[in-house]
Amino acid sequence: MIFRAAEAEAFDFVERCHISEWLNNEADPALSVARAAVAAGVTTRWHRLRGIAERYVVLSGEGEVDVAGLERQVVGPGDVVVIPADTAQRISNMGSEELVFLAICTPRFRPESYEDLDPDPMPDGEDQSRRS
Repeated sequence: MIFRAAEAEAFDFVERCHISEWLNNEADPALSVARAAVAAGVTTRWHRLRGIAERYVVLSGEGEVDVAGLERQVVGPGDVVVIPADTAQRISNMGSEELVFLAICTPRFRPESYEDLDPDPMPDGEDQSRRS
């Protein structure tokens, strides 16, 4: 099978980022790959993925990543952030351009695994569902 990025489903996620799902298919439940983009000056919501480990592979931009139990770290192109399952996390775009990274999940991302942990309430009309 070949999955084409040009055909990927893309949407704004309540976490405060834009997602393009390159691979997230029941036929391949072991893995999902998404391109995530965080606008300049934006910090994603504190969240965790229940039962899913995640890796960020930074493609462009500069950010700071917070992973529970670790010191905040600056990340840039080529850096890989490993986030164990069930671990609180967020990322901030500290640059003037979009921060772009691949979010690779094992097993594959499922919307019901996403748990919002942010102390700030969701904007009116939004819930913890997959899309905003």
